Amino acid sequence: MTGLVYKSTGSSYTVRTEDQQVFECRIKGKFRIKGIKSTNPIAVGDVVDFELDNSTDETIGLIHHIHDRKNYIVRKSVNLSKQTHIIAANIDVVFLLITINNPPTTTSFIDRFLVTAEAYGIEAVLVFNKIDTFDEAMLDEQLYLQHIYSEIGYQCIRVSAVNGKGIETLKDLMKEKVCMFSGHSGVGKSTLVNALEPELNLRTKHISEQSMQGQHTTTFAEMYDLSFGAKIIDTPGIKGFGIVDMEPTEISDYFPEFFRLKDQCKFNNCLHKEEPHCAVKKALEEDKIAWSRYNSYLKILEGDDEHYRSDTYNDDRIASDETRKS
Repeated sequence: MTGLVYKSTGSSYTVRTEDQQVFECRIKGKFRIKGIKSTNPIAVGDVVDFELDNSTDETIGLIHHIHDRKNYIVRKSVNLSKQTHIIAANIDVVFLLITINNPPTTTSFIDRFLVTAEAYGIEAVLVFNKIDTFDEAMLDEQLYLQHIYSEIGYQCIRVSAVNGKGIETLKDLMKEKVCMFSGHSGVGKSTLVNALEPELNLRTKHISEQSMQGQHTTTFAEMYDLSFGAKIIDTPGIKGFGIVDMEPTEISDYFPEFFRLKDQCKFNNCLHKEEPHCAVKKALEEDKIAWSRYNSYLKILEGDDEHYRSDTYNDDRIASDETRKS
């Protein structure tokens, strides 16, 4: 039997077949260690083959094969730094939810996520959420960030699950696609899914006033079918986003505005640091590249992301480039 993985708990998987039958499945035998350097060899969005185990009173499916993936998105495992964690597979578009101050989303986090999406060939859209809560200063920050990422070429939208602003635009971008919502805990992923499809009634929690951080409500990645023809993968909130298996010379290729200038650098293997006649550094000095993006690039290049957690890099709180340069 063949089906699509709708939910993964790490040890069990909910699989739905084309004729809408749902089975709880496990991995068969030693499949878990079969050349897969990941804490979770099977992820939500995977197409798998399984057989039914009728040896017990409970009907359980045994997964024995994963179909080739179109793509997948990974991060470093939280507890096992040398392994990866596959967040989801076979994604058409990933929506990164960003909040300005409740909780704050750092530019370092945004850029690490976008680099990973670029590396694995997944379209990324930035969703600035909770715009109904903005004061004037927060609105300035949000519009400034939107300007930076729009200039690079990323699509940015502004939404509010509370007053419904931007919801129809979001729906149009999601139709007929397998979509993933990601971002920090508390940015409103589950609330936004509820606004898109109220009948799902996903569990939500308020932001902790003391820490200004979200409380985890989604504990496992799970896919939902939406009434307007989309599939959405809701994922647990993540604090840090470690970059996986990238050579230093290729990191800049996943910064589109750097990649466009690559052939203008004097050296083919230019790291855009101290090398002479570097087109990226020249563009930076001319304010054609955002300093926040360059700072993120240097941190990734230097390997700071391995232990990166958004709550320990207070200097990377969202701010204007002028503040950074000063």
